[in-house]
Amino acid sequence: MSLLSVIDINWLLNGVLALIMFGLGLSLKRADFQALFDQPKSLAIGLLAQMVLLPFLAALIIYSAPLSPEWKVGIMILSVCPGGITSNLVSYFVKGNVALAVSLTVTNALLSLLSIPLMVNLFLTHFMNDGSQTVSLPFWNTLREIFVVTIIPAWMGMASRLRMGKKVANVSRILNVVLPLLLLTVFGFKFMAGQDQGGTDMSASDVLTLTPYVIGLNVFSMLLGFAVGIPFALSYRNRITIAIEVGLHNTALALLIAGDKLKIPAMEKPALVYALYSVVVTFTVGYLLVLFREKVLKKSLDLSQDA
Repeated sequence: MSLLSVIDINWLLNGVLALIMFGLGLSLKRADFQALFDQPKSLAIGLLAQMVLLPFLAALIIYSAPLSPEWKVGIMILSVCPGGITSNLVSYFVKGNVALAVSLTVTNALLSLLSIPLMVNLFLTHFMNDGSQTVSLPFWNTLREIFVVTIIPAWMGMASRLRMGKKVANVSRILNVVLPLLLLTVFGFKFMAGQDQGGTDMSASDVLTLTPYVIGLNVFSMLLGFAVGIPFALSYRNRITIAIEVGLHNTALALLIAGDKLKIPAMEKPALVYALYSVVVTFTVGYLLVLFREKVLKKSLDLSQDA
């Protein structure tokens, strides 16, 4: 019997999620909160895309798809989970507006305390509660647990940054190594272990079936996030940032909701398959948007000026 078969994998997942949020808190500066007031229009439009338009897009993608109700709900759960450190990191690498990215992550994390329990119960009612069964997410219990594993660690991270000053960089470097390893451990166990051990019994067929839907959600949600800023005349840089925030989700939180709170392993599978591709897909689409700006839009502007 392996060590992980003895340890409750969902407790380990809670710990990893708390560490992720602690790491996010460590990265926050006062200037990030000032961005909430400096860029209210971009923040509001980003939140509109994340919290309202994205669930509609996800529903459109999976509504008539030949997927089980559990998988459909799993994809919908993924669509309402906020971004995290990874989305902020991708914004940094593609030269997006990191302050806006962090503001969207923090604000969406706070709002998700209420939005996730409400929206997930709506999804369950629509896709699964057909009269023969009734599945629901306990509202207050879920709100309390999300608060404990996301908001409190993030606050502790911010408090630690204030106390530690420059020493925080050493802790961040350690977390940058430890967190990916822990996440890989949890995801690998969820992939390969049986349901009686806290895994999902994932098969190659499951991965192949879910792949086009989770990649589609990733790509189209980014295009949605980018496009929604056009009629509001947002800068190209802010539109790329919103695209990344809308496209990349906190997979660990999705696993917590589906596996620990609802205890339906099949609902975890979309999040696990999404985790296989999401960072690479998000970085690629973000890079292509940057390349389009530099190669096509800049060239068009130069030609118009020459004329």
